Amino acid sequence: MTERRVSGFRVRLVDGDEALEEWRYVHNVVVPPAAMSAAEAGERLARGYRLENAYDGDVLVGCSTVRPVVDGVGTVIVRVLPEFRRRGFGTALYEHVIAGVRGAEAVETCVLGVNEDGVRFARRWGFVEVERYVLDGESDEWVDLRCAL
Repeated sequence: MTERRVSGFRVRLVDGDEALEEWRYVHNVVVPPAAMSAAEAGERLARGYRLENAYDGDVLVGCSTVRPVVDGVGTVIVRVLPEFRRRGFGTALYEHVIAGVRGAEAVETCVLGVNEDGVRFARRWGFVEVERYVLDGESDEWVDLRCAL
């Protein structure tokens, strides 16, 4: 198990089924239109995504995804369960994951459009909106944002 202390809470690398299920739980609560199965979550690991869970003591508060850098662009996604927002967890987790993005000239993130907290959070960190879209056959709007490093 790989674990680090980050600004008063701990971050644990997803390294097994239990941790992957916790990561999936947070993902599915925060972005229900994109809820995924255990197999789909496992595919993220197989693609080389760095998945981590964040805890306040033993309480799961959030998770993160860092995708491999492609053409100079990294992708980071930080999710905090609604009941734990506005306590600094998102900021500490974002600072942790952005420090781990190597070889990128820019970083992107994707936020469910109705998640106004998430969009505001990204903008506070200097992200600017590059695209809003609805996936084929769906009705939920997504917002892609980008920030130069």
